[in-house]
Amino acid sequence: MTTHKDGMEYDIIFAGGGAAACVAAGRLARADPTLSLLVVEGGKNNLNDPMVTTPAIYPSHLIPDSQNAIFYSSEKSEHLRGRQAVVVTGGALGGGSSINFMMYTRGQSCDYDSWQTEGWDFKSLLPYFKKLETFHSEDVALDESVHGFEGPINVSRGTHALKDQENDVLAAATAHGEKIFADMNDFKSVGGFARWYSYVGLDGKRQDAAHRYIHPLMASTEYPNLHLLLQTKVVRVIFDTSKAAHAVEIVPTPSSEPVLPLNQGAVKTISARKLVILSSGALASASILERSGIGAPTLLNSLGISLTVDLPGVGENYQDHNCMMYPYLTSLEPNETLDGLLSGRLDFSQALADRNPLLGWNGLDVAGKLRPTTAEAEALGPEFYKLWKHDFEHSERPLVVTALIDSFLGDHSCLPVSRAGEPLQYATFGLFSCYPYSRGSVHIVSADVKDQPRFVNGFLSHPADIKMLLWAYKKHREIYRRTNQYQGELALGHPVFSKDSKAALRDGTIEKDRFKSLEERRAVKDIEYSAEDDVAIEEHIRELVGTTWHSMGTCKMAPRDKGGVVDKDLNVYGVKKLKVAGMSTSLSCTTQDSLMGVLNPIYGTQLLIFTSLDLSICPENVGSNTNNTALMIGEKAAAIIAQELGLEV
Repeated sequence: MTTHKDGMEYDIIFAGGGAAACVAAGRLARADPTLSLLVVEGGKNNLNDPMVTTPAIYPSHLIPDSQNAIFYSSEKSEHLRGRQAVVVTGGALGGGSSINFMMYTRGQSCDYDSWQTEGWDFKSLLPYFKKLETFHSEDVALDESVHGFEGPINVSRGTHALKDQENDVLAAATAHGEKIFADMNDFKSVGGFARWYSYVGLDGKRQDAAHRYIHPLMASTEYPNLHLLLQTKVVRVIFDTSKAAHAVEIVPTPSSEPVLPLNQGAVKTISARKLVILSSGALASASILERSGIGAPTLLNSLGISLTVDLPGVGENYQDHNCMMYPYLTSLEPNETLDGLLSGRLDFSQALADRNPLLGWNGLDVAGKLRPTTAEAEALGPEFYKLWKHDFEHSERPLVVTALIDSFLGDHSCLPVSRAGEPLQYATFGLFSCYPYSRGSVHIVSADVKDQPRFVNGFLSHPADIKMLLWAYKKHREIYRRTNQYQGELALGHPVFSKDSKAALRDGTIEKDRFKSLEERRAVKDIEYSAEDDVAIEEHIRELVGTTWHSMGTCKMAPRDKGGVVDKDLNVYGVKKLKVAGMSTSLSCTTQDSLMGVLNPIYGTQLLIFTSLDLSICPENVGSNTNNTALMIGEKAAAIIAQELGLEV
């Protein structure tokens, strides 16, 4: 609940209560309980909310009228066949860590070295990656030197990992030439698959940043100076004559206020004696800076905003991963997928009362970081091959990350209910390109916090990006065809091939457990795709591609003359006592009103993108889901601030 009272002042104010803010605020509160800290969050509290703490029902947060989300519309794009994207940002304490897929994925060591920033190279960051986690594994092949075992965030296999399914998929991957690793989250492994871990505790609870860093302190009497201000938006930062940040201007979140003619939402200010930290996401942090007079002079002058700092990099360099999801019919049993729960056949309240182990599972047990062979990269065309040789060939960078989710991630009401009286079970192969070349931007259109910014997502604006996804479609399909659980593609989520194409979709019952050996899987011939088939795949991608809940880069950490917004210590250029340390991710959804209909863009023409753990300071992308990087930035930010204050964290 909100503990802030009007008139209170603080040493440090966090403008945004996402993952990074929770991590940094929690660490600083422990370091010095006398330090007064305020976390301002636009959404509600997530404390002990079963819709947050229960892993299996994460899609419930993505319904368009969700109380845990905020929606941003993007410009229509010719590269997406005229579609308009909508970015849905995390709207609860903990940000994206409270509502994401909980997929534990770390970047490659070369990702952080590529940032070319002192103190942010991989060797310098490894202690923070280890500090944040308690990694639960009994695998003797695990390299314990790169994992942590005493941190707040528990990483485990959840409560319902299914070894037989995992073995089936891993055998299929092996049959198609992929390596199998004990751990692909060691910052170096690439070119294969592994059994996957999640941000789920041994008790089956989601490991969001608020529950792990903030709530235990708020429940204690030992940290009376840590405060929350919920359902409140930060409008702008206020500076004194020396350009030092000394306060923030706030208004109530409109959705939390009664709709009355005289209720306009009072504007108030809260003073910060030492520091203001922006941690509101890749979209909102940039907007706060611009409303505070920090950004491109031409834009700010046109909006009547007084210029505080000429910093044209604000709102530029928007990056994301491009995601596709491909559904399949399977031979799995009802207790081997989340379909019963997500379709409503299994009652959530009853499952909760029964402590059903399905609830402590995100349906994701196997994933991979994949790269094409040299021949496959060359086959994607001379322009792509040139980029491949320059950026990938001699590095440990994956081209795509892919994961098998044991459920249909779409509207179950549009599917057949059963076959021969038995409920049908599905799986979805999700995949995203790790390092898209496309860039976008986000800029305010007025000084009013209620007006959404102009957002250009940039998806597929660079021709190489669609080639990555073309290769990934063919690759994932060959792997899944070699599993025993495969029973054919669901046409509504795949390209439309001509009837006489060799790539035509498989429709109909397939013999269960047809593969008795690895050799039989290897004997399956690859699909032959024609030039016409490639056109069909690319058209399908343009019609359906979305984000992967991994927005970043709009307040990038780089030299000022290279478009940078913050320095190595997260200080905003040109002002004092103002830092940016926000974390955000995003997720593809659609305008359907059902629980799963909002998750996959195969049911609507308007694409929704869920952003929840903004990594706005990141200058370059990382080859992974970004929650882990976001948590690390929170730990690193706490260390930087503590050192400046003479504290130890």
